[in-house]
Amino acid sequence: MVKSPPVKFWTRYALPMCVLFSVHMQSQAASSVSLGKLSCEGIDKPIGVEAPSPRLSWVSDSKVRGWNQSAYQVLVASTSALLAQNKGDLWDSGQVKSPLNQIAYAGKPLGSRTRCYWKVRVWDNKAQTSAYSAASVWEMGLLQKSDWHGQWIGYTPPAAPQPVIPTLQGASWIWYPEGDPLRNAPEETRYFRRVVNLPADRKISGASLRVAADNSATIFVNGKQVGTSHDSWKTRDVFDVGQQLVAGNNVVAVQIANEGTAAGLATQLDVKFDGGQPLSVLTDGTWKASKTAPAGWQNANYDDAAWVTAKEVAKVGEGPWGKVSSTVQVPAPPAPHFRRTFEVNGKVSRATVYLCGLGYNELSINGRKVGDHMLDPGWTRYDRRSLYVAHDVTSYLKTGANALGVLLGTGHYDDHVLSVWDFENATWRTPPKMLMELRLEYEDGRSQTITSDGSWKASTGPLIFDSISAGETYDARLEKTGWDTPTYNDASWAAPQVVEPVKGFLAAQIAPPVRVTQTITPVKVTQPTPGVFIFDLGQNIAGVPQLRISGPAGAKVVMTCAEKLHDDGTLDAANIDEFVHRRDPSQVFQTDTYILKGTGREVWQPRFTYHGFQYVQVTGFPGTPTIDNLRGLVAHSDFATIGNFECSNPMLNKIQQMSLWSYRNNFHSIPTDCPHREKNGWTGDAHLAAELGLFNFDGAANYEKWLDDIADEQGPNGDFAGIIPTSGWGYNIGPAWDSAYPLIVWYLYEYRGDKAMIEKHYPRLARYVDYATTRSKDGIIEYGLGDWLPAKTQTPAAVTSTAYYYVDSMLIAKMAQMLGKTDDAKKYSDQAARIKTAFNAKFFNPQTGQYANGSLTALSCAVYQGLVEPQYKAKVIDNLVAEVKKQGYHMDVGILGAKYLLTVLADNGHADVAYQILQQKTFPSYGNWIERGATTLWEEWNGNQSRNHVMFGDVSAWFYKYLAGINYAAPGFQKIVIKPHVLGDLTYARGTYDSASGRIVSHWKKSATGLQLDVTIPANTTAMIYVPATDQSKVTEGGKAIAKSTGLQWVKQEDGYAVFAANAGSYRFVTRN
Repeated sequence: MVKSPPVKFWTRYALPMCVLFSVHMQSQAASSVSLGKLSCEGIDKPIGVEAPSPRLSWVSDSKVRGWNQSAYQVLVASTSALLAQNKGDLWDSGQVKSPLNQIAYAGKPLGSRTRCYWKVRVWDNKAQTSAYSAASVWEMGLLQKSDWHGQWIGYTPPAAPQPVIPTLQGASWIWYPEGDPLRNAPEETRYFRRVVNLPADRKISGASLRVAADNSATIFVNGKQVGTSHDSWKTRDVFDVGQQLVAGNNVVAVQIANEGTAAGLATQLDVKFDGGQPLSVLTDGTWKASKTAPAGWQNANYDDAAWVTAKEVAKVGEGPWGKVSSTVQVPAPPAPHFRRTFEVNGKVSRATVYLCGLGYNELSINGRKVGDHMLDPGWTRYDRRSLYVAHDVTSYLKTGANALGVLLGTGHYDDHVLSVWDFENATWRTPPKMLMELRLEYEDGRSQTITSDGSWKASTGPLIFDSISAGETYDARLEKTGWDTPTYNDASWAAPQVVEPVKGFLAAQIAPPVRVTQTITPVKVTQPTPGVFIFDLGQNIAGVPQLRISGPAGAKVVMTCAEKLHDDGTLDAANIDEFVHRRDPSQVFQTDTYILKGTGREVWQPRFTYHGFQYVQVTGFPGTPTIDNLRGLVAHSDFATIGNFECSNPMLNKIQQMSLWSYRNNFHSIPTDCPHREKNGWTGDAHLAAELGLFNFDGAANYEKWLDDIADEQGPNGDFAGIIPTSGWGYNIGPAWDSAYPLIVWYLYEYRGDKAMIEKHYPRLARYVDYATTRSKDGIIEYGLGDWLPAKTQTPAAVTSTAYYYVDSMLIAKMAQMLGKTDDAKKYSDQAARIKTAFNAKFFNPQTGQYANGSLTALSCAVYQGLVEPQYKAKVIDNLVAEVKKQGYHMDVGILGAKYLLTVLADNGHADVAYQILQQKTFPSYGNWIERGATTLWEEWNGNQSRNHVMFGDVSAWFYKYLAGINYAAPGFQKIVIKPHVLGDLTYARGTYDSASGRIVSHWKKSATGLQLDVTIPANTTAMIYVPATDQSKVTEGGKAIAKSTGLQWVKQEDGYAVFAANAGSYRFVTRN
């Protein structure tokens, strides 16, 4: 849907489109159309298709105005030779009279590994036939469990003994002296500090600070934030603070917020010296406390004489917290390597490998990495669905001896870093393991299968640590050169363990994989402190650093990635590492370590992790680095770019680029909130960015994969978590987030014209709406996250929760109608009507025209979601515009309001107000982010948290819809609306969009004499074109009067536009002033 959930099916365009006329088509030959972009399941030449009736599509391209398809014929053959003879032994559709260019295969049943060669031809409405398209191909996956013949194998070497980490024994729980902190402290923030004097004659060799906090603490040492701690009263966090301490006075300062019931803080500072006994400082009655935070309170020289003495409320191990866990985080073993040799005896016609290697895997054959994928396979709820990846490896094989090599990483499957999200306790978690099937087919008809089993060899190697959040440690001295070649001596390798299969089932990954898509050269490198180097990429990215270095064997180079710097130029990761629980001082975050082998130039980058960063801090570098020693490798799901927008306003172009970067940075097999702090598939973020994604990228297959993830997560009652996949964390997030499920299903239908996802997911979608009904009372839903992170004004969550409950009910009603489920359609339509009545009864004041507290979000939400009764709409819009002006044309909205506000203004005659909002450069605004150096979208208007979020990104879709003016009036852009808004100081805007039917173009530019609008409407579609003009008599097309222009008909004059019905073709409109 373009605007909001399309509860009106674009009825505002229904009347004009009905007058679209039939024109005399120019004489044309069969060559007037070419067919291309053949795809199966939305993918070019996929391997591993599992749909029994795969979806096939093509695009017609014709320069002839008014070209339309009247029929098609699809041929599918089992060999390329048969297809070349125009023989479809698997399916010959015959001539099917239909304008559709997206159809379902309807031929013979397809078995596992079947290779299907296909092509298409079409007829136009003059009964002329096109040439056949070029051939394409798809290959079926392993459709039955019995198709897998191998065993799951893993390899876990003996674990090394773990160090004993000191506990908080002897420390006290402290709090501000008020009430009864053991039972019921105020839900407020308190401040604590303790000055520690360190002798000048003892050299500090290291220091750690252990923290147990109830509930959320921010920790400072000598004024510098060293980390955050959330609910660490269960298992304490540990921070390395050796770099922050100095001889003389130091201060440990803690800000801690209580979220209800008991409150407390316990810490232990341990300082080690080059010689002699260490120093330990515990929380006790010597600490100071305050209700307020005066300027400089975190600094050692602050005078805290006015602060009160902290109250010792209990000894650690007593009180409501019980014993603080002393469990240490057990590091993961080194990454396992597996190898297997085999013989190829003859000429291979085709070889396909099917590999499920969890968490991540890298496959090589005869010393060559197979493919260019990264982070395979995609993240799923592994105990319900795990993905395998199929590769054509024919070109990798040779006659005689060959070798397979597989390297496994932990990924999300074996997430061993403790965090808020509890993935270390996920029900699916085991050490990495793999299942492989390699199928060889010889030209003489023989076949051969190599599978994973206990006969393989296993070992470890240079990748001694890997974590999706913490990073990697690689000791190049441990490399096993040639380990994946047939001549390697593996006599010292062990047998792998045959392990239990994954729970759930296996499914093919055919959506675009993660790849490295760009290499960025740093813009500068600085040295803020001796031996500490900061590389600045000049762009906030998701990916990994690549180190390019020469040095002595054993040199240890540490790269830490973040997106902010402190004022002194050192790295600041405090805004992104707060949700990792540090159980020992060695726990790192977004840190990659490389130990040199010392053999000359060495180039290395991590392979089983990714980070969000602009800055890379490098320590341990042998010498002084230059920008040539490091690169940033951009990595994300590699969907094709299908849209482009630009205009004459540099700031709007910058906002567009920030949106694109944030979107790509936040898609790694699932749509995420941020690429560093969480990497979670937050449902709210996903649907708020979906239209941004669908306008700019061909990511439909990636969304389809994630919709399966949601379906896998849904419980019997219809509910699912707010992060997908989840370990069990994140339920009860509410409809504003849960609506990602029905909304993204609907967006895929509206943007791509394919209702397959509606057919597939309807039963679960209906179950979800029924669940939401159980959480409602009298049509209102009170719970859930609301307008997340507004600049100032918080809108009641019940407003947005209930609005999305209404939208979901309407969408399910429409889906039911499409599927012929008339009883369901009536049920959910009637339910939506009741919700609308309840919403207005509770939140709307008809005398004032205000909703709820009159916030920008409350007002725009009601309009956007179709909840305002017609007789009140003008008053509500007036109130909205007045509130915008009251806010100084600033965006006092959170992420939901940001989705609604600009669209509602533009749709209701106030596009100029929306444009003025986008011109602001002071807080809160997109422009303010740019003024502060942003290259991606931020999480908060104030910039204090993540600076690589996508949830404010719907503004990009707004650029397409309102500045370029590209919109749809029927699913899949079969009927198109071109309606550009010429606003403010803009002198041009240009948008292109590759729809399912072909490229749409809208490009306007102003001049002293008027305006020129260039429009392209793809073959087999029609459009309504709104040309900015006060009178249609002032408009020409192609240098001629409209009446002489083929393919156009004037419809009406409306609100400063001359409106024309248009057939497919390219047009140039010129309007005189």
